[in-house]
Amino acid sequence: MGLTTAQIEEGLDALAAREPGIALALERCGYPEPRHRETGYRTLLRTIVGQQVSVAAAASVWSKLEGTFGVEMPPRLMLEASDEELRSCGLSRQKQGYVRSLCELVRTGAIDLDTLPTDDEEAIAELVKIKGIGRWSAEIYLLFAEGRQDVWPAGDLAVQVGLGKILGHETRPDERMLRELSEQWRPHRGALAIFTWHVYANPAL
Repeated sequence: MGLTTAQIEEGLDALAAREPGIALALERCGYPEPRHRETGYRTLLRTIVGQQVSVAAAASVWSKLEGTFGVEMPPRLMLEASDEELRSCGLSRQKQGYVRSLCELVRTGAIDLDTLPTDDEEAIAELVKIKGIGRWSAEIYLLFAEGRQDVWPAGDLAVQVGLGKILGHETRPDERMLRELSEQWRPHRGALAIFTWHVYANPAL
């Protein structure tokens, strides 16, 4: 479900009151739109499908998977599929392994996407048990699907560039710097992350 419009605006207003750079950027660029994804297995499956391919290519693979396994793509059916069936849908050997990892963990209950830990770091640790789901993918899922308010995907290039613009840095801050800087913006880092994507390519800043 992601953060609501009210949560984003309240978070950014709170940060703007403490950080002049955020206040100025907000004045020039306005509030960002919410970013929502559905919770659950299909969103993570789509994340795997979309890795390192164009949007059009990912959409083509997804359409073939739906045609073969149905809209819900039950983990049981995906696990029963042969390598050739998955390959014919456009999945590389590596992605076949990722898909099988996700499906097996969900089917056996080794990971329960309906009851992930409430602690963000613990939830990330659960999600990265899935092959092909790294920290960034886990953070994006928690922010866009579960609407966790303090998730901070500091390894994202657009977040780094966007925050650099907001704070007036001459060079792009790296992940380590972003994590250190972000401690002062708890518990509203999710709203700030969404704002950095909004600012990233915005000519007004």
